[in-house]
Order: sequence, then structure tokens, then C-alpha cells
Amino acid sequence: MAFEGLADRLQNTIQKIKGKGKVTEQDVKEMTREVRLALLEADVNFKVVKDFIKRVKERAVGEEVMESLTPGQQVIKIVKEELSSLMGGDESKIAVSDRPPTVIMMVGLQGAGKTTTTGKLANLLRKKYNRKPLLVAADIYRPAAIDQLETLGKQLNMPVYSAGTDISPVEIVNQAMAKAKEEHLDYVLIDTAGRLHIDGDLMDELIQIKNNVSPDEIFLVVDAMTGQDAVNVAESFNDQLDVSGVILTKLDGDTRGGAALSIKAVTDKPIKFAGMGEKLDQLEVFHPERMASRILGMGDVLSLIEKAQENVDEKRAKELEEKMRSASFTFDDFLEQMGQVRKMGPLDELLDMIPGSNKMKGLKNVEIDEKQISHVEAVIQSMTAKERQDPSIINANRKKRIAKGSGRSVSEVNRLLKQFEEMKKMMKQMTNMQQGGKKGKKGKKGKGFNFPFM
Repeated sequence: MAFEGLADRLQNTIQKIKGKGKVTEQDVKEMTREVRLALLEADVNFKVVKDFIKRVKERAVGEEVMESLTPGQQVIKIVKEELSSLMGGDESKIAVSDRPPTVIMMVGLQGAGKTTTTGKLANLLRKKYNRKPLLVAADIYRPAAIDQLETLGKQLNMPVYSAGTDISPVEIVNQAMAKAKEEHLDYVLIDTAGRLHIDGDLMDELIQIKNNVSPDEIFLVVDAMTGQDAVNVAESFNDQLDVSGVILTKLDGDTRGGAALSIKAVTDKPIKFAGMGEKLDQLEVFHPERMASRILGMGDVLSLIEKAQENVDEKRAKELEEKMRSASFTFDDFLEQMGQVRKMGPLDELLDMIPGSNKMKGLKNVEIDEKQISHVEAVIQSMTAKERQDPSIINANRKKRIAKGSGRSVSEVNRLLKQFEEMKKMMKQMTNMQQGGKKGKKGKKGKGFNFPFM
């Protein structure tokens, strides 16, 4: 998870003050000291940390908190609001030109993931906003970048304009604009050249493109893994080009969070999108308030709902729920449900969106191995249709055949069969309890169900 170390430190710190019936200035002083250390360890800009702590401290020792019935919770609310404000406050909308096409310049250093992000953004514009983008290969210095963009275009079934490496990027962009107008395309996404470091030639070329097409947006793509370096890069590009927003890549990686928490304060430019994985559908609109909630362990229900709405068939989900209630849930249903959930994204990220999941017994620090999920799918897919419908017929010989067909061991097959039956029983018990049925013998505890990949 992004911000993992920072999240743990902040959650432990605010937990100490949460239930306090009375909060003193000393309590606030101790809490802000811990928060300050957590932010500095996360590689947040020193000046940004200083200003942040000052604002939190001023609000936390105010009359609003000291006279509140729940002062501890009021302090946490202040930390969350200031954390959200630090990252931009509200979601920053993408521009839409009154005279299409809307032009977006993608800029950044080599290695930040600019070309891939250009493809991801085009995919998001089509999927989320129903737009028709044109990708433009304007990096004439790296033939590999042109090839990469053309490959992305084929994968997305989306038009790409390229004209080789023998004409200027400005001319390529002019030709692409003419094509976009002729074909009534909504957006033009220009993948510009990058460098290993910022230099005069790079900036001169980007300024020429900017002056020539007057883009509606200039998005700077920065690697969140680089911490303060990303902030320095953002400041340099912003000084030269006046960028309109930032796209953070690799925010799903082992990033300390310094870039995300510093960029807005240093450049006064919002984070517009965040790359949350390598796949072409793993670029998300950046919501500062939701990210603040996740960092503080409060979950992100809105994003979870949006992912479910985008990826899960509601009608089929209700049918599967009814099957669970009636204990007629089969391995075919399980396979289908697992596929729908996997489309929503990595399971550990989904867990982070559930409020309080960090405090749930057995879920804190859980590591979900995606390979193990594939192993479970392989075992189920090695069963016959009849076996998937009625696992009770699976005897020793059938288990050997399934194990051999899936490349797994017989013990793994046994474990899956056992846990699947436990899940069905648990679902049946929950249904009985909801309907006012018997709760079982007093004091008797069930084992609970653990997926084989958890």
C-alpha cells in the first residue's frame, strides 16, 4: 500500500488521543511532535511539515476543540482536514475545451512512466468520460517511445499519430491537430520527449510546443517513488512551463508519500491523477479527501463503491447473494465472483478502503498473494462441470486428477474443498441469524473462513 509506513505511524499516534474525554495543550503538543516525525520520515518537505503542524496545533488548541464533548475525535477531524488540504482539498477536474479538441501536453523526465501514463489517461477519458482521444508520438529522440505508444494504441484500439523521427515535434503536433479536427476527436494527448535530467534544450522544445498549440492542460508525470526528487522536478517544470497539474505514477508501490504530500504545497498545482498499478486501467482520479481518510485508517468507501459499480454486474451479484443465502453456491459461482472482485483491483488495496480494516483481527498487515489466487482458480478450472456443481462427489482419485491438471498438490485441493464448505456453512449461519434463527450453542465459537490465498 502507498503511504504504508506513514499510515501506521499516524494511526498509532491519533489512536492515543482519540478516546480522550479531555484534551490538554500538552496532549496536542505530544501528538503533533509524533505527526511531525512521521511526516519527515515519509520524506515530506521540511517547510511543508512546519506549516502543516502549525495549522493543526492552532486549530487543535482552539475553543472549538477544548469545549467539545468529544475533543479527541475533533482533533482527528482537524488532522484529516489539514491532510486533505495539504494534497489539494477537492478533486481537480480535467479541462474540457469549448472548441474541441481539448489538448493535453504530457511532460516529464525519462523513467517516470510518461508514455504508459499517456495511454492510461486516454483509456480513462474514454471509459469514464466517454471521450475519443488521439495519442500523439512527439518524442522524436527515442524511437522506442514511438513504438511503445503505437503498441499501447493497438492494445486500447485507439488512434495514434506518429510521423517518425525526421520532422520537428512542433510539426508533428500541428499535423496531429489537423487529423483530430478532421476526424472529430475530443482530446489530443501529446507524449513529449523526456530527458534523464532537466536541461535547456528539453525546456526550449516543450515551450515551443506549448506556444504553438496553447494546450488546455500541461500534465507533469512524476514518479512517486523518488520522494523529494519528484518535488524538485515538479518545481523546475512548473517554473518553466506553468504546468496545470501533476500525475503521480507508482503510488501503489513502496512509496513513503513525501511527493504526494509536498507537491501541491510547493508548486500550488494539484495532483490530478494517480497511477495505482501497471495495467492500462489502473490510473485513478486523485481525491485528496479520500486519500487522507485512507492514510488515517478511515477507509475509502466512495472509491470502493465506484470500483464496484464499474466492474461488478449488479444483477448477477444479487443472484450470487441469493445462492449464498440458500447454500446453493457452487464452485462456478465462486470462480465468477472471484473474477468480478479481481477486476476491481488488487485485494490488499480493496481491504485498505474498508473503514476500520486496519483494526480488524486477522486483517491488519495481511498479505494477499495474487499468485495464490491464480492457483485457486487453476484448481477449480481443473474440475469437471459436475464436480464444480457438486464437490461432494470428489473422491481420492478425482483429487489426484484435479491436482495433476492444475499443477498443485492434493493437500491444496483438500484445503480448498474444506474451506469452500466452511464458507457455505458460515453464509448459512449468518442468514439464519439475520432471519432470527438459532444462534447455536452458547459459548461455541466457529473457526471462521480464511481464503486459501490469505
